[in-house]
Amino acid sequence: MNSIFSRKVCVAPMMDWTDRHCRHFLRLLSKHTLLYTEMVTSKALIHGDPHRLLQFNNNEHPLALQLGGNQPDELATAAKLGVEWGYDEINLNVGCPSDRVQHGHFGACLMLQPELVRDCIAAMQAVVDVPVTVKCRIGIDKQESYDFLYYFVNTVAASGCKTFIIHARNAWLNGLSPKENRTIPPLRYDLVYRLKAEFPELEVIINGGIKTYAEIEQHLQHVDGVMLGREAYHNPYILSEIDRRYYNGQHLLVTREKIVEQMLPYIQQQLQQDIYLKHITRHMLGLFQGQKGAKHWRRILSEEAVKPNAGMEVLQQAISVYLTAKQSNIS
Repeated sequence: MNSIFSRKVCVAPMMDWTDRHCRHFLRLLSKHTLLYTEMVTSKALIHGDPHRLLQFNNNEHPLALQLGGNQPDELATAAKLGVEWGYDEINLNVGCPSDRVQHGHFGACLMLQPELVRDCIAAMQAVVDVPVTVKCRIGIDKQESYDFLYYFVNTVAASGCKTFIIHARNAWLNGLSPKENRTIPPLRYDLVYRLKAEFPELEVIINGGIKTYAEIEQHLQHVDGVMLGREAYHNPYILSEIDRRYYNGQHLLVTREKIVEQMLPYIQQQLQQDIYLKHITRHMLGLFQGQKGAKHWRRILSEEAVKPNAGMEVLQQAISVYLTAKQSNIS
């Protein structure tokens, strides 16, 4: 457990993406960026298999567990399990707009019940000794009033919650898919900036549509931290300069090829534990994004890693084909 960490730069919890293999890979690119799990529901954790849901690799710290749920007692039990497993932070999902989440009456629709969110946070804080944080949107459906966001944060902060991660879009609960909810509702960074100005005692992290270092630096002039989402997954090498830029240069810049080399022992170990190669390499497809030969790297992994009994030879073939294309200046 890492008791001292920074949220200046984080990678968002992303369903079906930020599993333990993805996080192990991303950690090789940045030692200090705060990583988040996929959302785990409190019911699944209590009634399911904690080992399958909570296991992670020791190198993943600092690491936050994101929970979904709406019952204070269940969330408290789940949060306690998370801390027992060694997570550095417990985060409550108050931003996911999926149908499954809506049917369970949690996620983004909880923004309509700030008093319940306050009680959930208080219940979790009462049983754990790590930070309990909230990830939310700026509003729900066509509710675009700053007052809505202000009331939600002010109410939840009464629990003692100090950190709010805010996706600067509304969640439209009707008519949009989760994917559309990440792009169609307009970004309103100004509302998040205003919130930080009016709650200087709170730690405010901004999320949504952030893709470049210039954008990160612009946001950091107004808020305490930045959360990267899809960009960190599709173009993971963006994380390679995070430590140098924002954490006093405590991590030397590593090449993409070196990252592949560092992944090999982990992949070999996982294959010996009967993990399919495709479950790991799917997270590495974007490593060479923007480089000559990148499409050859993606093609080999996409076509070969999915085959039964695919092994280390696929990585060796992919990197060999990539390097040949790069040296030949072939796109």
